[in-house]
Amino acid sequence: MPDTTASGTTSVLADQHAGVSIELDGITKTYPGQGRSAVEDFSMRVEPGELVMFVGPSGCGKTTTMKMVNRIIEPTSGSIRIDDKDVLSIDPNQLRRHIGYVIQQIGLFPHLTIAENVGAVPRLLGWPKARIADRVEELLTTVQLDPGTFAHRYPKQLSGGQQQRVGVARALAADPPVMLMDEPFGATDPITREKLQAEFLRLQSDIGKTIIFVTHDFDEAIRLGDRIAVLSDRSHIEQFDTPAAILAAPANDYVRSFIGQGSALKRLALIPVTAGPLGPTTSGGPTVDEAATLRDALDLLVLTGAERVGVTGAGGRPLGSLSHADISARLDGAAHRPVG
Repeated sequence: MPDTTASGTTSVLADQHAGVSIELDGITKTYPGQGRSAVEDFSMRVEPGELVMFVGPSGCGKTTTMKMVNRIIEPTSGSIRIDDKDVLSIDPNQLRRHIGYVIQQIGLFPHLTIAENVGAVPRLLGWPKARIADRVEELLTTVQLDPGTFAHRYPKQLSGGQQQRVGVARALAADPPVMLMDEPFGATDPITREKLQAEFLRLQSDIGKTIIFVTHDFDEAIRLGDRIAVLSDRSHIEQFDTPAAILAAPANDYVRSFIGQGSALKRLALIPVTAGPLGPTTSGGPTVDEAATLRDALDLLVLTGAERVGVTGAGGRPLGSLSHADISARLDGAAHRPVG
């Protein structure tokens, strides 16, 4: 049954397994005593099940904008709708119990076990103990933390990367249709961060939540996002498009500064090796799986010095091959195709 607010009305976010739309219309945030707004006239629609990345420099308002969605920060003006429902008319505490929230500092309760941390929101929602226990076991398994090993440990007994996984599991505990993520992997080392990103992509492919994800790392935005909003001062949107479209045609010099060096290599990482006809099959040389990207194929060509890299399908079945020239032609072709 959907949860209810203190007044007895149905919660703005009924129980849903799939993502829902988020619409921000003319959102502005002004703090008393400041000469200008922290966020000014921000408008955006996030589609159901879409993962949208907010990327921008510190102080540009990206976290403030995201926090207005679950009303940790109250907007000064404008409207916010989730699944076509006005969230500003809903009790903030009830709203937050139906929106997953993951932060860089994780924020686990140190005096609670991992199982108790993950089950915190379902307990607030009045779930039966058996249902909470089943959900905790399911989620710990999903984030690759064995329940038998980790459920009864305390946060201080886990590594930083393990704690971050618990944070994601806790945010998913009540199966919210919306998740807000504020630089969740920013405090981890590069190797752990890459693993967490890969796990998160795997997880999102299964759960299909609607996600707003704040980061200052453009490479992370490219890897994770369905669309990227490049934000400047006061959350002004400089460009809002797919990673491939932004890399191929940055809107202005400001966006180019975020892309940085190596834009061609970053674009290669978005193009699968099977995007286009392959050359002749090879034998005995280096190979990549059909799920690999052109960046993977190029890396292997450079490392091995081979003229061609083979592409293989299920069971190692040869599908064809790629050369340096083939990869360059694919990149050039992608630059002239409309990105949609």
